Amino acid sequence: MVDTQPVLTEFLPKLSSAEWVALDTEADSLHAYPEKLCLLQISVPGADRLVDPLSGIDLTPIWPVLQQHELIMHGSDYDLRLLRKNHGFVPGRIFDTMLASRLLGDREFGLTNLVAKYLNVTLDKGSQKADWARRPLTPRMEEYARNDTHYLKPLRDLLANQLKEKHRLKWLEECCQRLIQDCAVPSTPDPETVWRVKGSHTLTRPGLAVLREIWQWRETEAVRANKPPYFVLSHESLVDIAHAVSEERSFALPRHFSSRRADALHHAITIAQTLPPQQHPHPLRSMPRRQTEEERRRFEQLQKRRDKHAVELAIDPTLIASRATMLQLAQDFEGHRKELMHWQRDLLEG
Repeated sequence: MVDTQPVLTEFLPKLSSAEWVALDTEADSLHAYPEKLCLLQISVPGADRLVDPLSGIDLTPIWPVLQQHELIMHGSDYDLRLLRKNHGFVPGRIFDTMLASRLLGDREFGLTNLVAKYLNVTLDKGSQKADWARRPLTPRMEEYARNDTHYLKPLRDLLANQLKEKHRLKWLEECCQRLIQDCAVPSTPDPETVWRVKGSHTLTRPGLAVLREIWQWRETEAVRANKPPYFVLSHESLVDIAHAVSEERSFALPRHFSSRRADALHHAITIAQTLPPQQHPHPLRSMPRRQTEEERRRFEQLQKRRDKHAVELAIDPTLIASRATMLQLAQDFEGHRKELMHWQRDLLEG
């Protein structure tokens, strides 16, 4: 375990000179709020190392070293967003084994599935939902964490060879670069929609005002308790309370609620009830745009072409283009074609 500055300093030259580097992360999103990076798993030739960000060590020196390498990762979307958000790190190059397997036509592309299929190794999934902020890690958790990167290099080599044989390696390179670009952009939640949980469309405007206030109350409580919001109150309960208040009905709170938490919730409800009607949120009503006959014809042509190529390539058709993408292309192909990757454009135009 790399959990002191001297041990990290000693590891950095080996990391810098490594011929290849595999990387994964563990966070505590199931147990804390907001989530934080709890573990970095790094495999290099001859070593699987666990780096402990919670030990108080300064990780600043590790990021430029990782930047030097193409990082072998699996299902890296979450990891990339976590690393950028928590540490401002954006890699220069990655090889994502999940994306690689999907471009080869695999429909079961979890790491456990791929390691079993390509390497004939069975991995233990028991620590998947563990609390990665706990210290010390159990031996089982350490083994699970190391296995997340231990097999990535041989898996990468097998997948890369098959992609090369099928002339799809450039496709993967483009997919990985697009993924890096997408994850490097900070996402800013829309304050008008972030609180509109499932079921909110059934509420009146006064009900929406209540929902907005108690959703914000729940966010504050979740941070205070360092627990994910659903541990405080579920989405369904938020909507039920908003319905009850707007309809002047009573409602029951969970038995575990402290008097302080209950008082804070009622205060949020009171704030919503004292808002003037003009400050009540409006329901979101999407106005679906009706396709013209020409757009419908272009959509059907695109879908037929996409599906034909997907069958020939034995891959998921949505990798070539999603339904939403094709609707945009049918409406304005020239305006949206630049948003496609080169290989997607070649297939849809060819």
